[in-house]
Amino acid sequence: MEAQALQFFIASVTAAGFGIAIAAFGCGIAQGIGLKSAVEGIARNPESSGKVTVTMLIGLAMIESLCIYALVVALILIYAHPQATAIAELFAKAVH
Repeated sequence: MEAQALQFFIASVTAAGFGIAIAAFGCGIAQGIGLKSAVEGIARNPESSGKVTVTMLIGLAMIESLCIYALVVALILIYAHPQATAIAELFAKAVH
């Protein structure tokens, strides 16, 4: 049982790491594209910079929230799985 709990924990940590990496990569690309488009729009029509900036900031906040949701899911995978007590006991035995 302890070996299965440890394997499950390792799989959870690996999945959380890959999930955050993919989410951060996707959000970074999306934010870069959004910022590029906003700067191009302001360069073409400088008078609309106020409206474009506000819309861009709202859009960037929405994109960033997706990465935060992925972080929450990753933390749930690491800390709130069903075999947390078995892993804690396993680590306690390893320390003593």
